[in-house]
Amino acid sequence: MTTAEYNKCVNNYSDGVYRFILKNIGDEERARDIVQDSFFKMWEKAGDIASEKAKSYLFTTAYHTMIDDIRRQKRTSRLDDAVMPELTVDHSFNDLQEILSVALTRLPDIQKSVITLRDYEGYSYEEIGKITGLNESQVKVYIYRARVSLKNYIGSLDIVL
Repeated sequence: MTTAEYNKCVNNYSDGVYRFILKNIGDEERARDIVQDSFFKMWEKAGDIASEKAKSYLFTTAYHTMIDDIRRQKRTSRLDDAVMPELTVDHSFNDLQEILSVALTRLPDIQKSVITLRDYEGYSYEEIGKITGLNESQVKVYIYRARVSLKNYIGSLDIVL
């Protein structure tokens, strides 16, 4: 990959990678850091990456960087959780986007990742499998379980509207 191809990749995919990471972790600063780390890792390997594989490589790298960050965050937040009192949940929502955001945060990390890649970013099952390291059947199962969980959480849209 040349410098021009790398710059084109940054222009074409930075917003999509950021949205994907932000939907999964919900923290803008951490999402920016993960995207920046992903592009840095891609730059380090630019000579080994074919330009037609750049998007897949970038999303795969971002996904793995996000998982590492989530694991690191869980280790550091365990002490905070032990001291933090239980908070009550208020389910009064103003719009469907807000409901979906809350529902997505309740999903396990892998389900959140695959549903975001499929429904928000438009990747095929095969591409999601390459990004996450799962086979196509596992991807379909995780997406199905995530959709069922979202449906159960959201309930009837009559309540929302």
